[in-house]
Amino acid sequence: MRLIGAELCRVEHGTVEIELPFDEKLTQQHGFLHAGVISAALDSACGYAAYTVIDPDASILTIEFKVNLMSPGRGERFLFRGEVTKPGTTIIVADGRGYALSDGPAKLIASMTGTMMVVRGRQGIAG
Repeated sequence: MRLIGAELCRVEHGTVEIELPFDEKLTQQHGFLHAGVISAALDSACGYAAYTVIDPDASILTIEFKVNLMSPGRGERFLFRGEVTKPGTTIIVADGRGYALSDGPAKLIASMTGTMMVVRGRQGIAG
């Protein structure tokens, strides 16, 4: 997230928000925020939300996600919210929403459903 300039702005039990300022370097050919950047930010928001509901000695790995791009990523900044939908001891499901922010109301640009695996006791993977 540091590479794209994103920052955690809210961390609560089961919910995480990430903000990202607009940066032309992160756009596609039409000047919209690239789908890969949107997907990465939503995956991080959902993954970090999953971290908030597990033991500190465990870790999280994304094992599946689906992203729906609903509107062009056009805004002064962006907000990505991940929320745990179904906590579990091995599998966690989280839903994410991405919003473009400018003057006026936030605009929903993408949604995601992700499945996260809780990892414990694996060499090289720590919480």
